[in-house]
Amino acid sequence: MSNFELKTAGFDARFPNQNQTKNCWQNYVDYFKCVANKGEDYAPCTQFKKVYTSLCPIKWVETWDEQRDEGKFPALYTVKNKPHHAGEDHGDHH
Repeated sequence: MSNFELKTAGFDARFPNQNQTKNCWQNYVDYFKCVANKGEDYAPCTQFKKVYTSLCPIKWVETWDEQRDEGKFPALYTVKNKPHHAGEDHGDHH
C-alpha cells in the first residue's frame, strides 16, 4: 500500500450529505466576511478559502468574484431595515 495523502476539504458536520454545494457557498461567503472583519492577514480566514477552492467549481467562483466586484453579490450585504411582514406582532396594538 502506497502513502498517498488526498488534499481535499475535511468533513464539516454542518454539511453531512454528499452534495457539497451549500458547503462550497458557505465557505466562500465566510471567507470574504472573515477578511472584511479581520483582514487578509488573519490566518484562520485561509481555512475558508482552502475549502471553497477545493469544493467550488471555478466558474462559480469567477461568477461570484465578478458579482462582488460589481457590488451585486447579495450574501455579503446586511439588510439594515427589515421589511414588515404580514402577521408579525410588533406589540403596537391598542
